[in-house]
Amino acid sequence: MNDAALRRSDCEIDTSGLMCPLPLLRLKKALSGLAPGSVIKVMATDPASRLDFGVFCEQAGHQLLDVVDRPDILIYWIRKAPEV
Repeated sequence: MNDAALRRSDCEIDTSGLMCPLPLLRLKKALSGLAPGSVIKVMATDPASRLDFGVFCEQAGHQLLDVVDRPDILIYWIRKAPEV
């Protein structure tokens, strides 16, 4: 994913300070209000979010576009799956 694409998102949620399962629940809720193909940016501090979001995206058909791992935060860009 290029830098311009990384900055583009249709929605942004901050789950910093929340622990499993709350970041995943917030992601699911936010995705439910978005159109297929929309991109959501999620900020999280829970290290388990890396595994949780990856498995969730794979199972639900969403696309995990990128993850930026900074010392104090993880930033995810996820594209919502097309409707089936």
